[in-house]
Amino acid sequence: MPETPHSSPFWAPHVHADRRPALLARGRIVTALRAWFTGQDFVEVETGVLQRSPGNETHLHAFATTLAATDGGETRLYLRTSPEFACKKLLAAGERRIVEFAKVFRNRERGALHHPEFTLIEWYRAGEPYRTLMGDCVTMLRTAARAAGTRTLTFRGKTADAFAEPERLSVAAAFTRFAGIDLLATLGGGAPDRDAFARAAQAAGIRLADDDHWGDIFSRVLVERIEGNLGIGRATILDEYPVVLSALARPAADPRVAERFELYACGVELANGFGELNDAAEQRRRLEREMSEKARIYGERYPIDEDLIAALAGMPESSGVALGLERLVMLATGAARIDQVIWTPMEETQK
Repeated sequence: MPETPHSSPFWAPHVHADRRPALLARGRIVTALRAWFTGQDFVEVETGVLQRSPGNETHLHAFATTLAATDGGETRLYLRTSPEFACKKLLAAGERRIVEFAKVFRNRERGALHHPEFTLIEWYRAGEPYRTLMGDCVTMLRTAARAAGTRTLTFRGKTADAFAEPERLSVAAAFTRFAGIDLLATLGGGAPDRDAFARAAQAAGIRLADDDHWGDIFSRVLVERIEGNLGIGRATILDEYPVVLSALARPAADPRVAERFELYACGVELANGFGELNDAAEQRRRLEREMSEKARIYGERYPIDEDLIAALAGMPESSGVALGLERLVMLATGAARIDQVIWTPMEETQK
């Protein structure tokens, strides 16, 4: 498929003809994935798109709207950035295995791999370890590849065998291998050492800004040195993210890192999974910290979902993961841009 977007709108017949094979493959992939979840006794749920809190991660930006009440009052609402909070409430209600093919919305995101409206496949297992989700993700890759009639995932010249056993790699090992940085040493006893991390990153050739915090440095190293090397030839499961960057995940055996992994193929992040934190007090502390960071960087914050905090007291030990459907379809069909696998992509703003 062509690398650059068409100058004509998606509804132009010749543009639609170019895009249609990938869109039909998308339908086959969704059908196959739904069948797998049904076969594993998952209940497919549909949670609300309008929320009082859209999520509380520092770098996720929501679309805001206003609910007008019949008495003339107004309430600020948001389009969700994820169905996570609602799904956790369903786990607290007693559901054991749930999945949602969820339309989600993220502002300030547009590019080859980003679209303001997209689909997350998000699923949860109560009473099961987060490593079980790693196996689920491998199944997603293979199921999608079969449905698309291929064995090879492709993105911009990089390939991965969907049926090869994935590589398991800790975040710390990835930083050592690809950047020559001892990541855990910069975490000390759990309190991030920004200056030590900055020195190590600069020694690795990473350019930093004077006001970069520990998390900013982490992101720069990840993007510039590591992500492009992941999932080449076979998928990579990048495991054990620092706790300070895992606001919704519970700590691992090493308290500096969390039960959190991401799935990569062809240098593209496809999924983000957690052993879910269910300590209400700790969750509040972490979300408030995330919102303080958001206020520092972007000058805004979102409300804490008080119902979520209350529900965590009754939520069982659980694991959950979110996988980007469009990115999976892109890799299975060889599409170069996310717009090519969305039936009606948002058209560029008219000037």
